[in-house]
Amino acid sequence: MEIKIEHNPGSLVNDLGVTSWPIWTCEASQFPWSYEEKETCYILEGEVIVTHDGGKDVIIKAGDLVIFPKGMSCHWNIVMPIRKHYKFG
Repeated sequence: MEIKIEHNPGSLVNDLGVTSWPIWTCEASQFPWSYEEKETCYILEGEVIVTHDGGKDVIIKAGDLVIFPKGMSCHWNIVMPIRKHYKFG
């Protein structure tokens, strides 16, 4: 399983209708997380290091469009408070 990141997604954000998606925020913290379904998100603010099974660290920052696959288990380390649009499914 792999986290897909589009740095500087440009018009893709508008094409997907990202601004109509809900917003989730979280202060600096660490926690385990499992995805019961695919999540697509667009990071508005902040930075997080996600370590997925297998131990690979992925750095995600403001401006990134990210897809987490269904069934992935990982650990979130929010370095700078996160604010993101998100959509499941």
